[in-house]
Amino acid sequence: MYIKVKVKAAAKKESFERVSDDAFNISVKEEARNGWANERVTEILKKELNKKNVRLISGAITPSKIFSIED
Repeated sequence: MYIKVKVKAAAKKESFERVSDDAFNISVKEEARNGWANERVTEILKKELNKKNVRLISGAITPSKIFSIED
């Protein structure tokens, strides 16, 4: 399954918002540098969705990302 995620990096506090079944807005404290924000977003998705296999498919350097979620 693929999901769309809009990320806000370097936010004052972290947040996780479900927009629809396959779309999320996530804010992270990490800066968008060296993949730190992407790593934190992946950790948050794993925790919130209770999934182990979460991979970034596209959007490594943009705020709009597509992740693959596998069981």
